[in-house]
Amino acid sequence: MTETTAIVDRRMLEALICPQTQGLLRYDGEKQELISETAHLAYPIRDGIPIMLVSEARLI
Repeated sequence: MTETTAIVDRRMLEALICPQTQGLLRYDGEKQELISETAHLAYPIRDGIPIMLVSEARLI
């Protein structure tokens, strides 16, 4: 992955919102998750694809 691709991917991830609260998500690159502080949920990113289903999220 090039630096340009990484920037585009991060911008795309930052544009997503929590499907439960419609709130902002924080990207955790180390765990490959999108974190909803308000909903206390972590949405996984698998093979570069964010899984934005509440049923697939883990409680935090």
